[in-house]
Amino acid sequence: INENFDEYMEALDVNVVIRKIASYLIFDKEIVQNGDHFNIKTLTAFRNYHMEFDVGKEFEEDLVGVDDRKCMTMVNWEGDKLVCVQKGEKEGRGWTQWVKGDELHVEMRVCGVMCKQVFRKQVLD
Repeated sequence: INENFDEYMEALDVNVVIRKIASYLIFDKEIVQNGDHFNIKTLTAFRNYHMEFDVGKEFEEDLVGVDDRKCMTMVNWEGDKLVCVQKGEKEGRGWTQWVKGDELHVEMRVCGVMCKQVFRKQVLD
């Protein structure tokens, strides 16, 4: 599932050509967790994005490969969900992620637009 992805990318000022390419991509998420330390990779045939963080510690995030902005990012637990707030040029930016069964649910927000994605779990050897 990838709902409102084009609208989300448009709210980030991503140009129409990149948005069209991105709409055809298959996204994979690779997540490695060690306590409150996370290493998350979003992988596609076109571009990859990597973020590494500790829950509860603010850090500067370089969004090269997404919309080429930098922001101050904080990720916290809210119950069983990871909630991210990204402070920068775009208002109301962030995401929420949680696992339900064998699915990873992701809600990405910016400027009042929400994109919902669902990924199926695959165990890598």
